[in-house]
Amino acid sequence: MHPMSRKIRSFALASAVLFGLASQGAMAADSGKITIMVGGITKLIYLPAKLTEQLGYFKDEGLDVELLSQPAGVDAENELLAGAVQAVVGFYDHTIDLQTKGKDVKAIVVFGQVPGEVEMVSTKAAGSLKSMADVKGKTLGVTGLGSSTSFLTQYLASVHGIASSQYTMLPVGADASFIAAVKQSRIDAGMTTEPTVSKLLATGDAKVLVDMRSVEGTKAALGGTYPASSLYVQSAWVDSHKAEAAKLAHAFLRTMQFIHTHSAEEIAAKMPADYQKDKALYVGALKASLPMYTVDGKMPADGPETVLKVLSGFNPAVKGKHVDLSKTYTNEFVAAK
Repeated sequence: MHPMSRKIRSFALASAVLFGLASQGAMAADSGKITIMVGGITKLIYLPAKLTEQLGYFKDEGLDVELLSQPAGVDAENELLAGAVQAVVGFYDHTIDLQTKGKDVKAIVVFGQVPGEVEMVSTKAAGSLKSMADVKGKTLGVTGLGSSTSFLTQYLASVHGIASSQYTMLPVGADASFIAAVKQSRIDAGMTTEPTVSKLLATGDAKVLVDMRSVEGTKAALGGTYPASSLYVQSAWVDSHKAEAAKLAHAFLRTMQFIHTHSAEEIAAKMPADYQKDKALYVGALKASLPMYTVDGKMPADGPETVLKVLSGFNPAVKGKHVDLSKTYTNEFVAAK
């Protein structure tokens, strides 16, 4: 066979293989299964994801949903953009950040009207770190670089005129790895959520520096309601899967109504036992978290503007850029129920 003919044949064969693999990937993506990546599935800010599964609401809607977990929201976001998952349970602020990078992503259900995040200061460092005005030269823990905890950390420091170059952000994950970072003095302070907050308070290893678990605390820190935990998807996916999006929204809305009509003890009873090794602590943390959850899954009216203001406060990629907030979320699916 002529060398050129062999090259053409090899190219054609390779192309056929790649086309076959791509076709298989497309079939897998449209197999009917919906894979949702959660930015830390044991975090109470993301409780609606696992609770919906535990209550059987996905199955009630005829959905085949698989929940996966990543320790940081930025990792979940990357999985979504790569097409490895169809949806993410993470912070709404990623939709704004991504729009400035040319990515079209939108939230279709909002779970948290506030971040539920707490800046905790190590008891060992509390003497010299009394507010975010004291973070110069300090090491601050975040779940991951580019995560919502890093966004909020940078904003809270910038309010006091402190640039991100004047302190160190260290990615330490959440829960056990965050607690270890505090105990080992690898961080002076850091941002985390329940039940990690309650665990650190119970052991006396850290104290609350900034509390964004309530509407009042969030407004004091950020100047307004800050919608956070949400279900977001690529806009192209929702445009071609409206029926599935509507069913997801309905399943999650039932969960939000369950949360607001049941006690912390009753909600905890539905969650996996390994999420609550200390039952009393878990229930207490859940009680402290209940006010952050939305009732109707809708975007708070002042929310998007507050989030944009926060991101613009420190992020040069967002500051001064035109952001069409109407493309970062939709109430279409939650309003229909």
